[in-house]
Amino acid sequence: MPALERQVVCVISPNEDIYSETFIRAHIEQLPAKVKVICGGWYSSFKADGRPLLPFPLSPAVRVMLAFPDIFPSLPKVVANFAVKRFLSKHHVDVVLAEYGLTGAAIMDACRQADVPLVVHFHGYDAYQEQMLEEVGSEYRRMFSVASAIVVVSQDMKQQLLALGAPEEKVFCNVYGVDTSLFSGANPALAPPLSLAVGRFVDKKAPHLTILAFKEVVGKCPDARLIMVGDGPLLDSSKQLAQALGIAEAVEFSGVRPHAEVAAMLRQARMLVQHSVRAADGDSEGTPVAVLEAGATGLPVVATDHAGIRDVVVDGQTGFLVKEGDVGGMAECMIRLVKDPALANRLGQAARERICLEFTMQKSIANLWRIITASIQEEQRS
Repeated sequence: MPALERQVVCVISPNEDIYSETFIRAHIEQLPAKVKVICGGWYSSFKADGRPLLPFPLSPAVRVMLAFPDIFPSLPKVVANFAVKRFLSKHHVDVVLAEYGLTGAAIMDACRQADVPLVVHFHGYDAYQEQMLEEVGSEYRRMFSVASAIVVVSQDMKQQLLALGAPEEKVFCNVYGVDTSLFSGANPALAPPLSLAVGRFVDKKAPHLTILAFKEVVGKCPDARLIMVGDGPLLDSSKQLAQALGIAEAVEFSGVRPHAEVAAMLRQARMLVQHSVRAADGDSEGTPVAVLEAGATGLPVVATDHAGIRDVVVDGQTGFLVKEGDVGGMAECMIRLVKDPALANRLGQAARERICLEFTMQKSIANLWRIITASIQEEQRS
């Protein structure tokens, strides 16, 4: 067997803009292997090295058939499987790392036909969103039997996949890691009473509940400020809510910011706030990267007792956890930290110690690599 560092890993992601997803970028850049990347959706947008994956131009007849998926429902998958299988064989791929459960379900047949082990990495919605699970439940169950390993990012997600039928011996929990050199240097004791929220403006992150909690904070602490970083479908309504509550001057919506800039903003804050909830459609968090990054920086986190957050934040020791929807409880915790900078500093120091011990990027990548190499070795033994 060749040295492990020369193993060829093919990372397959549904999103062409994979570099906006820090966890996938870390897998591509830091796994100790030769990494090939396929990104994009179905047959028409699968790309490798920026070029279409299909090795040949489609004939006019095939293009016509692909335009009518209701009449030829299996054709797109046949074409996609052929392209992926050919790519895996051409590049002598030893293992596929499928980012998101839906990706794993889409390419499992190609991996099986190419005799390449499949490791499927779940991240969040792909494990929880109810309508999606109804549509692909049978495919997931088949994928669980085909895949060599299933990777999840929280204990809650592990229980969810076990309930969906994943064999326990195949499910491995590996929380995301954080760069503790980039994310460091906060001093909440000296920071202004600034709360930072980082994440997409979507239902499961409930930005409106964070704003409602902050309204109570401003009522008790008029000098408090909130910066919300990110974009998404609920951004405009969140701005309208802040205006309607009369706190628009105290809330800044900064949009999407570069990774290094987020790190700098965390260093200037008193705390990170995140009111994640289970959305009406069932969607839930995996483990929010912002919570890890804030802890690494040395900030206490005020968040909900939700999914992977509870694996990272120790209530009363590295931050505070409240029940989902408990706006008043969240406000009380924020007010405590606004009024007591020394407490914020103690919690922040404990948070950094915990992240540096349990959730570094090096540890996360090393754990993932052990899972991947075990899958390769099991395939070679079979």
